[in-house]
Amino acid sequence: MTTILRLKRREDRRIRAGHLWIFSNEIDTTATPLKGLEPGAPVRIESADGRFLAHAYANPASLISARVTSRDARQPFDGTLLRARLGHALTLRQRRYDEPFYRWVHGEGDFLPGLVVDRYDDALVVQLTTAGMECRRTEIVEMLAELSGAGSIALVNDTSVRVLEGLPSYRQQVHGTARDELRVRENDLDFSVPATVAQKTGWFYDHRDSRAILRNWVKDARVLELYCYLGAFGINALAGGAKEVLAIDASIDAVEAARVNAVSNGVETRFEARHDDAVEAMRALVEQGERFDVVVLDPPAFVKRRKDLDAGTRHYTLNNKLAMKLLAPGGILLSASCSQAVDPLAFERLLGNALPKTATGLQLLHPLRQAADHPVNAAMAETLYLKGSICRPV
Repeated sequence: MTTILRLKRREDRRIRAGHLWIFSNEIDTTATPLKGLEPGAPVRIESADGRFLAHAYANPASLISARVTSRDARQPFDGTLLRARLGHALTLRQRRYDEPFYRWVHGEGDFLPGLVVDRYDDALVVQLTTAGMECRRTEIVEMLAELSGAGSIALVNDTSVRVLEGLPSYRQQVHGTARDELRVRENDLDFSVPATVAQKTGWFYDHRDSRAILRNWVKDARVLELYCYLGAFGINALAGGAKEVLAIDASIDAVEAARVNAVSNGVETRFEARHDDAVEAMRALVEQGERFDVVVLDPPAFVKRRKDLDAGTRHYTLNNKLAMKLLAPGGILLSASCSQAVDPLAFERLLGNALPKTATGLQLLHPLRQAADHPVNAAMAETLYLKGSICRPV
């Protein structure tokens, strides 16, 4: 029999509105104790007066003590529901993309909290970030292989979220043959992601639309790409007509991989990749009097948790101030943040605060958001994590 978790009075509003997270302080632990529940155990969520709200899985060790999987009383979290959700997610991507390179499952955005799947043709990279999904690991791998015919499935379970869930960190090949590199086809360009370089699940599919949009602003431009990783923005810019690109990253392995990707796409003579810290490199370029027609600033998340918001905001502001100093008159800045805790409107204000003192103002030319294979759950602001703008200081 499924365990019942009853919420405190007036704590059901978010869940009724479609939110998928239930926090420990929202549960009436006197009536329905969390203690003793196995991490990942299926539970039935009820309101204070005993009415059904949702099916979920629980983890008493986590601040997010339950994650909703269904609001239909007839649909518990079982293999049937899991298969249906995986199939629905796959159909959505196949409808949008002609080639099998995309994020197949995006956690809460696909109503599968704790599961991320990136597809690289016949290779899949999977993250299980919660106890509920870890409990179904074997089932998930089997279903993914069956639905896709994948020749390789690797688990990359070393995220910080797993620590909060009380889960161990590990990486493991669980199906087929391990790949030394992942191949990506994006915007008619070919990229390689070496296994020794890959961050998170390998490729940042969330910025595919941003990279396509950038092409509209780079004709005959001199471009600076900061935090370049594998050179995706810069190589897309060259494909869009940029004159030359200087790409900078603190990882020597990433810089070398970016150079290989430039060669693969026939743009190596116009692409320079440099190993350096982005902030120090910007300071040196400012001192040298260098100026660029377009600057791309896509750093890692500076705000990992809400307690880091003030320090992270200062770091974003510093980066953007330096980037704007490097713009030639009329220059364009593409600036983005993948910090979930940074509000999109707050980020736009941050950009305004980074303006040179002599500037009249900032023109916001095109908002940036995560691509369609990273769907946003309308009831969860947390799932809209990527924000940014193509803008111009005046």
